[in-house]
Amino acid sequence: MASPRLGALLFAALSLACAVALPPSGPQQPVTVLPSDQVSAFKPYSHYASAAFCPPASTLSWDCGVNCDSNPSFIPVASGGDGAVTQYWYVGFDPILSEVIVAHQGTDVDKILPDLTDVDILLLPLDQSLFPGVRPPVLVHQGFAATHSRSAPHILDAVQLAMSRFGATAVTVVGHSLGAAISLLDAVYLPLHLPDATVRYIGYGLPRVGNSAFAKYVDSLPISVTHVTNREDPIPVLPPMALGFHHPSGEVHIRPSNDWVACPGEDNPSEDCSLGEVSLLTFNEANHDGPYDGVVMGC
Repeated sequence: MASPRLGALLFAALSLACAVALPPSGPQQPVTVLPSDQVSAFKPYSHYASAAFCPPASTLSWDCGVNCDSNPSFIPVASGGDGAVTQYWYVGFDPILSEVIVAHQGTDVDKILPDLTDVDILLLPLDQSLFPGVRPPVLVHQGFAATHSRSAPHILDAVQLAMSRFGATAVTVVGHSLGAAISLLDAVYLPLHLPDATVRYIGYGLPRVGNSAFAKYVDSLPISVTHVTNREDPIPVLPPMALGFHHPSGEVHIRPSNDWVACPGEDNPSEDCSLGEVSLLTFNEANHDGPYDGVVMGC
């Protein structure tokens, strides 16, 4: 059950989101139900995202319980973060998937919510030392950008090492909640410095990270983007579009029936997608941690 303060924050934020909801920018394609084999293919990445909640010593030794045991062939390369100023992160190689994996720690709903509901949230340009050539009108959440910047150089070094050591070109970046936001910025950042890498992003419970220009910039990149939303989780509809925030394309929504559906376009308003399902009367912060095909996020 949500605390009174958490419930009040959610209600206020969703009031703003619903009262000033923006119409879709154009005709929306219909949603489609994913077949079971496509849903099952997410399972290794769900465990990788969940493992990122574990301390760096655990992920570097790959001894973190069920999440590590679910990907037993994984070879860790580097890990870091303190879980406070800098979210935990790790990088390694999955020989079965033939991919370098980058994962960022998420956070609790009550810790991320104030960053998503403050009406004074700033949308700022990306740091040109990290994102050369990506200039306004592309803008992102100030807090997410600052958090990303603290681990970005270490992530880049670790990914370069893993690619060299294992002869890999495929890189998949994963995360949940705040970790999903950091990972989306990584998915934009890494190709700028690793032109030979093929980058894929899979995020869970992703809040909106940037403005419409950012969403369209992400959509224009030669990367694969999937952000999985779970039932009535309110975090993916925050910060509100009324404050200038937008999602890129690539939503996959888990319906109450447990069907996973692809929601085409940016912020698809269909009732079968997050924006259409979450409202003042239908939100449940407990859905934020999952389950995602049986995986509940956390170490």
